[in-house]
Amino acid sequence: MAQTDKRLIIASNNDGKLRELSDLLAPLGIQPVAQRELGVTEAEEPAVTFVENALLKARHAARSTGLPALADDSGLAVNALGGRPGVRSARFAGDNASDADNIHALLAELADRPDDERQAQFHCVLAYLRHADDPTPIICHGRWQGRILTQAQGDGGFGYDPVFWVPEQQCSAAQLSRTDKSRISHRGRALRSLLEQLTADHRTS
Repeated sequence: MAQTDKRLIIASNNDGKLRELSDLLAPLGIQPVAQRELGVTEAEEPAVTFVENALLKARHAARSTGLPALADDSGLAVNALGGRPGVRSARFAGDNASDADNIHALLAELADRPDDERQAQFHCVLAYLRHADDPTPIICHGRWQGRILTQAQGDGGFGYDPVFWVPEQQCSAAQLSRTDKSRISHRGRALRSLLEQLTADHRTS
């Protein structure tokens, strides 16, 4: 990243993701800029994997702005549902579904499942490109193990957080503080891996 410009385009319009990424990037002196602030439209996400979609979004943002870009493609994978909702996590109940709609649809599909059949993982894939044609993007994958509750608990976070039980904390993801969530979440783990690789690249450049 050029020393004269610390801006990094975040290829997302999801306010929850933007808050979490901004919190995690702040100590590095990196200035995260939401793509909409520079008039970047949302990229199409036709792929079936988080990795492919993250690369598509990062490349679109970098090409549109001429700046380095970071894209996050993330979602929930439920074992009993064969990995669904997966890349369609934000659209599980339909293209214009709210978080509440998606949670309702998920709980309905798992209604007859006992606790030992409700294992799930949050996944986050981050793709960092120095420029649109970067041949060596940095790709990091963070996972967060848990299980799906039978009803929502807590009013923090976003997405499926109210029904994602975090065993080591004995609460839902929506009941965690932002600091604790950033420390242990799938997004926090993926970003720490990214920062390690960026630091290593800087040392060897």
